[in-house]
Amino acid sequence: MSPTPTPTSAADATLAGLPDGNLYAALRGAFPADLDRPAIETGDGPRLVYSWRDLERASAMIANLLASLDLPAGARVAVQTEKSVEALLLYLAVLRAGFVYLPLNTAYQAAEIEYFVGNAEPSVVVCSGKNFGWVSQIAFRAGTAHVFTLNEDRTGTLLDRAAHQPAEHVPVPRHADDLAAILYTSGTTGRSKGAMLTHGNLLSNALTLKDAWGWRSDDVLIHALPIFHVHGLFVASHGALLAGARMVWFSRFDPKAVLARLPEATVFMGVPTLYVRLLGEPGLTREACANMRLFIAGSAPLLIETFREFAERSGHVILERYGMSETIMLTSNPYHAADGERRGGTVGFPLPGVGLRVQADDGSPCGTDEIGGIQVRGPNVFKGYWRMPEKTKEEFTADGWFKTGDVGKIDARGYVHIVGRSKDLVISGGYNVYPAEIEGILNEMDGVAESAVVGAPHPDFGEAVVAIVVPRPGADLDPATLVAHLKARIANFKVPKQLFVRPDLPRNAMGKVQKNVLRDEVKGLFAG
Repeated sequence: MSPTPTPTSAADATLAGLPDGNLYAALRGAFPADLDRPAIETGDGPRLVYSWRDLERASAMIANLLASLDLPAGARVAVQTEKSVEALLLYLAVLRAGFVYLPLNTAYQAAEIEYFVGNAEPSVVVCSGKNFGWVSQIAFRAGTAHVFTLNEDRTGTLLDRAAHQPAEHVPVPRHADDLAAILYTSGTTGRSKGAMLTHGNLLSNALTLKDAWGWRSDDVLIHALPIFHVHGLFVASHGALLAGARMVWFSRFDPKAVLARLPEATVFMGVPTLYVRLLGEPGLTREACANMRLFIAGSAPLLIETFREFAERSGHVILERYGMSETIMLTSNPYHAADGERRGGTVGFPLPGVGLRVQADDGSPCGTDEIGGIQVRGPNVFKGYWRMPEKTKEEFTADGWFKTGDVGKIDARGYVHIVGRSKDLVISGGYNVYPAEIEGILNEMDGVAESAVVGAPHPDFGEAVVAIVVPRPGADLDPATLVAHLKARIANFKVPKQLFVRPDLPRNAMGKVQKNVLRDEVKGLFAG
């Protein structure tokens, strides 16, 4: 079955102004003339240095391997591996080979992987060697023809097979509207949706951010984010590659190790949790940050206390921005002082080429400082949800604007404020958690009558997942046992930090659970 297009009005809006061509070809065109210059250096583990020539040759070999498999046009390549430079090379290889990249969170468990593989029907699955046994069973049952392994220590069958391929490869021609990646976002009803992003979506956003954030060829990016979502895979990696800038590559975030490399770096991107952990280190000083030009935060709200303390300690004002899987980046606080100040508690202005409006529930436009639903359009807005034509249609307005599901306002100076989220989304440590998914699993457990899941402010994660469970008559529920069952079913970031058993849930006159009451009850749970 072919990807489902967006409604005509949305597609027309998305295609307007899209740069054409294969995204990899555009990234490759930005490589420096001296291909033997360092491109990526590992920041933890054994020190390894990859040149730009290494990136070109290694991605060509993997692309040739994929081409040799005789995959159908538009084939999906699903990847669930630990972070490594080779995993990034695999992503680049999929792009240049003209296939569709499908990154999967490394925390996903078997039931989640079974859904993604069954829904996307990838022709190729790449997983960590330690998970090959159960992942391959899921993949082969779903009809996947090829399963490879890729480990963070540069081993695995993918690299073994690619080693025998030629080191030259001409990128497969692609157009702006051709699919480049599918990112699954958790569904509010527990059913995840695959956001289809095109070569044009990704390239247009990368080019916009290159100008907006002043990327330079002499930049050095500390890359300490995962590469299975927008922030680390697209925003950070594309930014450095398109600038011909060097990356210091951390397989996982370690505040002490990152601080040790700050003096040689110029750019750092992180979710609020990473900034909180940096602030916990005495080594975060103005001297350590003297060479830095830009700290960027996103994927979750940054507490104003964190914003202010970081400025005081480092001498740098964090640049906050706003985006999502379906749109990549939408807004940004200014980089250049001439364009305005970076204001804590806001996500700045819409990026060039991005339309953003705030609408009331009745569809009328909201005025200054009036709160409503945020809607967007532009070349960065996705193609639609994979094999969900009705859901795609539902999420776009009749005049082609995408309904983000976020609630916010625009102040008198034009800054965008995100004040809430519809559908009760919880963002914990930068990861999206939809309560309905967790509630559905809890409600299936023996002895559980019903449950409610909410987010509570957390000094480290931004928000923490909290569950309240009501037992069936006569049932004796143990919170630790329920949490243990959840850990076996879902990714750890979705598992509640606290779970309470109580006789009932607060309801309004219509019988609807009052989650606002529950949020008020747990808001001080993690204080101090």
